[in-house]
Amino acid sequence: QVELVESGGGSVQAGESLRLSCKASSYLYTANCMGWFRQAPGKEREGVAGIFIDTSNTGGPNEYYADSAKGRFTISRDNAKNTIDLHMNTLEPTDTGIYYCAAGRCPFSLALGDRTRYHIWGQGTQVAVSS
Repeated sequence: QVELVESGGGSVQAGESLRLSCKASSYLYTANCMGWFRQAPGKEREGVAGIFIDTSNTGGPNEYYADSAKGRFTISRDNAKNTIDLHMNTLEPTDTGIYYCAAGRCPFSLALGDRTRYHIWGQGTQVAVSS
């Protein structure tokens, strides 16, 4: 069973930056996409950013960003290292939550932000942004 391990969370002030990293323990044979999801206290887990990790995307953007992340967050991948990163800039208190890395099967671009498409999940890393 492939495991995903997140790192890079922490406590920061509003306006600062963080980089989250996620490493898969081995090659993800059963996945074509990876993403970051956030769960704030008392709220459902929501998609923040997603990316295809192979060439299966037949159309549409290769990456997905939630509206709240556009222009501030950047997702990237390194297939050789089985890792994805999430660069988060200009953080806001509303970005606070547990960030989960996930891997899954995404048949099209819009699915990148759909948590039901993901079947492998990490344990999560806490991000706290204070004003």
